[in-house]
Amino acid sequence: MYQVVWFKRDLRVEDHRPLVEAAARGPVLPLYIVEPEVYTAPDYSAAHWQFTRESLLELREALAALGMPLVLRQGEAVRVLQSLPIARLWAHEETGNGVTYARDRRVRRWARETGIPFVEFPANGVVRRLANRNGWSKIWEDRMAEPILAAPVLRPSTVELGHIPTERELGLSPLSFTDPQRGGTRTAKEVLSSFLTERGEHYHKELSSPLTAEHACSRLSPYLAYGNLSTKQVVQATRAALARNGWKAALRAFDGRLHWRCHFMQKLEDEPRIEFENFVRAYDGMREPYFDAERFAAWKEGLTGYPMVDACQRMLRAKGWINFRMRAMLVSFASYHLWLHWREPALHLAKLFVDYEPGIHYSQFQMQSATTGINTIRIYSPAKQQEDHDPAGIFLRRWIPEYGTPAYPPPIVDHKEAIALARHRLGEFRRKTESREEARAVMAKHGSRKRNPATKQKKASSPAQPALFDQLGESGA
Repeated sequence: MYQVVWFKRDLRVEDHRPLVEAAARGPVLPLYIVEPEVYTAPDYSAAHWQFTRESLLELREALAALGMPLVLRQGEAVRVLQSLPIARLWAHEETGNGVTYARDRRVRRWARETGIPFVEFPANGVVRRLANRNGWSKIWEDRMAEPILAAPVLRPSTVELGHIPTERELGLSPLSFTDPQRGGTRTAKEVLSSFLTERGEHYHKELSSPLTAEHACSRLSPYLAYGNLSTKQVVQATRAALARNGWKAALRAFDGRLHWRCHFMQKLEDEPRIEFENFVRAYDGMREPYFDAERFAAWKEGLTGYPMVDACQRMLRAKGWINFRMRAMLVSFASYHLWLHWREPALHLAKLFVDYEPGIHYSQFQMQSATTGINTIRIYSPAKQQEDHDPAGIFLRRWIPEYGTPAYPPPIVDHKEAIALARHRLGEFRRKTESREEARAVMAKHGSRKRNPATKQKKASSPAQPALFDQLGESGA
């Protein structure tokens, strides 16, 4: 019988409490389950599996060095677990999508029915079964201050390890990414070190432009999304760097975004339905009847006739990453210029974002689409974004070689007319009594109570309300 440690989005050996606790109680079987219902879901793509696979290959090596390599099985989670000799099951809590949420509930039910203890530990600052947001920031700070756990020694076993499949073996359509970020803890540590010692000095000034953000942003978002590093490891490394160098504004801004990352994930943890439904249900029907498949296709392909929008979509399709402000502009354009309901654009970008984090993704999409009822409406002007962040057209020429030629399409909509219509339609729904009542309930359940005490600073470098998609996980931060 084994202490089975079920790895999910925590692909590391250091600061892994389930692994430490299991190793103290008997022989460990470190397990990863390749689940067809996960990799065939509408928000999943080969980009996610490529990063996961690279992380799993390294994780298997790291666990082997501790004494017992990673065991891999493929199939539905409960059926896989039923086939193993389990004394106790250990895992981190996961704030995932609807598929993994339903799976975790099935596993818990199976564990109760079979009498197998199933022990889960917090993975970050997200609090399960949170009564309300009062005191949440203190809980987050307390968790981030806990000691980082060393990897334990494991006992060897003769269990068949299993094959780690490629994306083709899973039947996933390959993506034509150029130079995507690679998975694994070794790379994650190198990226963290380079950010805290070299690249991050002007983070707070350079994270908004696609010309500078690719270098100046931390680029840690996928490593946090897949758990190659724990949030605690990154927070403590950041604060150590803050104490020893002079990048006060940059690192404080970055530290604040680590806090906001969990703040947004907490919303999905508290209310899983927001992956599928509007925060404020009184907004149902506001965009759905107007969904235009041709506009959606043009937006996806980077053929809207708005150069900054199209260049960003093309960069994203090539790299699986783009910085926060350009993500915000893409969603704003889909939400207001094209008046698309957020669900389909959200699934499209989820597939492209290597750093896809469901808890952040759907909270932020709804915030930008003005369906939360509590956030400032932000309608981005693509022309203004180009003027501010690519005035010389360097970014545009890189990603739209046909720009300025007859091959480039004219604007798909008129900016002024589209925005005027969007404001009119949105205003009709916002004025409803039921919209206001639901918005108050959303604020009571999900609103921030206080700023992170560890990141107090001048207002200019840490606004009380962060810029859209300006969160570390799945943001390009």
